[in-house]
Amino acid sequence: MKNKSKYREMSYKELVSKRNDLKQKYMDLRFQAVVGHLDNPLEKRSMRREIAMLNTFIRQKELVGEGAN
Repeated sequence: MKNKSKYREMSYKELVSKRNDLKQKYMDLRFQAVVGHLDNPLEKRSMRREIAMLNTFIRQKELVGEGAN
């Protein structure tokens, strides 16, 4: 995936911010799906997977100690 290398270079705070943005967009897509108008239904799947990938990178940074509060 082209975003993996980009995500590896991001800081912990950037990753969390990106994840929160994607979660909000995902919720909007879910709402559109319920209403009945969704242009690309596969976009939901790819966004969900991207959020999972971000969660993985965030957890890795936490284990290394970069995300320590």
